[in-house]
Amino acid sequence: MMKILLAGYNLDYETIRQLQAARPDLRNLTPETLSAAYARISRDPRPVDELRAVARETVEKARQSNQTIVFGLGHSSIAEHAVFNIDILGISRLAAEEIEKCRLCSYTEKSQRYILLADDFVIPDEVRQAGLEEAFREMIGEQNALYHALYEKLLPYVLEKHPEMAALPANRAILEGWAKEDARYIVSLATEAQLGMTLNTRNLELMLRRLAAHPLTECRAISRQLYERTFEVAPSLIRYADPTPFDRDTRPALRRAGGALSARYADGEDPQVGEGGEEGRQMGGVRLIEAAPDADERILAALLHSSLSLSLHRCRTLVHRMSPTEKTALLEEALRFLSEHDAVLREFEYADLTFELTLSASCFAQLKRHRMATLTVQDYHPDLGVTIPDAIVETGMEPTFREVIARTEAVYQRIASTAPEAAAYILTNAHRRRVLLKVNARELYHMARLRADAHAQWDIRRLVNDMLVLARKVMPLTLMLATGKDGFRDAHHALFPSRG
Repeated sequence: MMKILLAGYNLDYETIRQLQAARPDLRNLTPETLSAAYARISRDPRPVDELRAVARETVEKARQSNQTIVFGLGHSSIAEHAVFNIDILGISRLAAEEIEKCRLCSYTEKSQRYILLADDFVIPDEVRQAGLEEAFREMIGEQNALYHALYEKLLPYVLEKHPEMAALPANRAILEGWAKEDARYIVSLATEAQLGMTLNTRNLELMLRRLAAHPLTECRAISRQLYERTFEVAPSLIRYADPTPFDRDTRPALRRAGGALSARYADGEDPQVGEGGEEGRQMGGVRLIEAAPDADERILAALLHSSLSLSLHRCRTLVHRMSPTEKTALLEEALRFLSEHDAVLREFEYADLTFELTLSASCFAQLKRHRMATLTVQDYHPDLGVTIPDAIVETGMEPTFREVIARTEAVYQRIASTAPEAAAYILTNAHRRRVLLKVNARELYHMARLRADAHAQWDIRRLVNDMLVLARKVMPLTLMLATGKDGFRDAHHALFPSRG
């Protein structure tokens, strides 16, 4: 007989502390008991609710069991049953990006698009030790002053440009948000951020090690505080918080080796790398590096494989023999009943695309949320230029903007000469970095729904639309309905007019 029980749910920590204060006998309010109970499922015939009851009554035995199973036997997935909700306040935007590199966690971050920023910022220890705190403060002050001036200039511009929307009081917050999101391009990566984070203890331990190995003092301090706040609650599941040699030394070793190779071959002619020509592979800051030439066929073969009792080889042979009309008709069956709220089938994950993107920090802040992808980054660097919102140009504020950018980059160079690891703190949301992004067609559909939509922020909307233009050249059938939510119904009706 089916039985589904609620084993637990999130509770605010202050509620738990108040409960423990009122009931000193309650010492079993730890997520470790859930991990211990679930660990026993595979070898203990008792119902899991009984196993949980046993774990609650014998917390120390539960902890010993966790240590044996997770660390002794190496079954780390048991630690995934224990989950923390963590508030993170007073960190820099730069450090928030390092935290959010752990992609199997959940984050909600204070938005610089919707909240009018105060002048809060982090001063890195590295800048203080380099004797550049005064210059750093003065530059941040200039940036923040221009931020407020830009907002005051942009808000009436936005209201005047959209009179129909401005006539309705309900739209005021939206229009103010558009002014804020363009003004924020001048604020620095040292600007204070806050976020709410949910993660299991397996990912927490990984985050602790990675941040502890980070060259920035701020990131190492975050690691220490995360450990202090969580270890006392779940000591049996958080054991290895120190960086390993791999965590600490691999990236610096790669930089040294890469630097030596770059210097050795600096004067040589660049060879042609990759398959096919480069024509049609670049749009703005988007470059399509790699995609399977038979991407549509791979998706079609995967759709046949999950629908028929045939080997993949046989399915690929069938696709190879199909006419273009038959291929289109088969792909349409995978899309016919799709709505703008549905994810496409998992078979769409069998075709990958690799993009090199040059994008602003503002744009990256949105791109990094797409965690079902492979995303690696270079540091922010002034040599890549800046992204300036059109509204700033149209309101005549571009010269002032560029003047502050120039002074920012002068301070960047001063910091880089003595504390290079901390130089990026002074750069702005307008400054750019290069990233390498590998996505499959299914994730690209998801990105299109959110980021190619009319309601998306203009910077990432432009980026994703350029990605879609290039991607459709290599998988035109697969991406027939890859649009923003606002354009989905029209695209679907054009493909399936009989569905009305």
